[in-house]
Amino acid sequence: MTDLLERLVRPEIRALSAYHVPDSTGLIKLDAMENPYTWPDDLRREWLDLLAEVDVNRYPDPQGRVLQATLRDAMCVPAEMAIMLGNGSDELIQMLALTVAGPGRKILSVDPGFVMYRMIGLYAGMRYIGVPLCPEDFSLDLPAVLDALDREQPALTFLAYPNNPTGNLFETAAIERIIEAAPGLVVVDEAYAPFTDKTFMHRLGEWPNLLVMRTVSKLGLAGLRLGLLAGPKGLLAEIDKTRLPYNINVLTQVSATFALQNRGVFEQQTRWIREERVQLLGAVNAIEGVEPFPSDANFILFRVPTGTAMQAFDGLREAGVLVKKLDGAHPMLADCLRVTIGKPEENQAFIEALRSLIDRSRG
Repeated sequence: MTDLLERLVRPEIRALSAYHVPDSTGLIKLDAMENPYTWPDDLRREWLDLLAEVDVNRYPDPQGRVLQATLRDAMCVPAEMAIMLGNGSDELIQMLALTVAGPGRKILSVDPGFVMYRMIGLYAGMRYIGVPLCPEDFSLDLPAVLDALDREQPALTFLAYPNNPTGNLFETAAIERIIEAAPGLVVVDEAYAPFTDKTFMHRLGEWPNLLVMRTVSKLGLAGLRLGLLAGPKGLLAEIDKTRLPYNINVLTQVSATFALQNRGVFEQQTRWIREERVQLLGAVNAIEGVEPFPSDANFILFRVPTGTAMQAFDGLREAGVLVKKLDGAHPMLADCLRVTIGKPEENQAFIEALRSLIDRSRG
């Protein structure tokens, strides 16, 4: 078997580790940037009644036209721009990579950043270029990015806005400079748009190479696996050729359309999360020895005392709280953990557990 794998599997794939999702059974789940709120009972009953009428013996609309129209309205996509749907943002990233992949082609982003840009680039046979952020505050090192664009000539550049896993928003003027300087496509990934007031969606068309990517996952529909790419019609028509037929199933199409037609419920939940973010940031900041970083997303990155990240992660888990350990993922993330904004009682349980762990570590 070893000989077979070595002959058939590409070396760069063998060198990767599969994306790991930890078991959260019985834990307060604050590790995956999900909306912690479920649907109100009356909305859930109405949704289930709607699903009961769906026939699953036929293939879904391959373009998801009704869903597209609902998303266009909900996410304020300019009328002259096209929309393409993906089975989550990950599939859209994959379609983008497959569209531009070729010998010597490169993907560029910033580090630390969303790991799937690098992984999907490797899947497509492209080389990944990661430009380090400024270590003191995770801001864009604009001269370094511009230099890398000129030197590496990437076919595809991704900028998460706000950034994951750091949570900060990059300066608008810096992103504008990058779009203007990029020799290829620039994708502004607005996965966390519900938690900030900044967007490039309304600026589509100002640059011929700009695309904007969104997801409904953080809004409260993570289980539906639905992403959206918006941009010029000519570009999306080419990218659409890499989309697998019927990639958005009929249950997702019906469910997402229904949810977005009732988006006031999710907008209220988003407001609660944004309010809790302020409270949680202040509470983490009040713990001596812990350094939280400002966030425009639905999570907070924080640094614990040197050498205690694993101890803090395990201790929180033992206390019933699951967060994300980022220590070891990138040198700039040394001693860092990331916590998703939960319900008030979940956030309180996290704070009490973290405070107790830090107090014990100081003896």
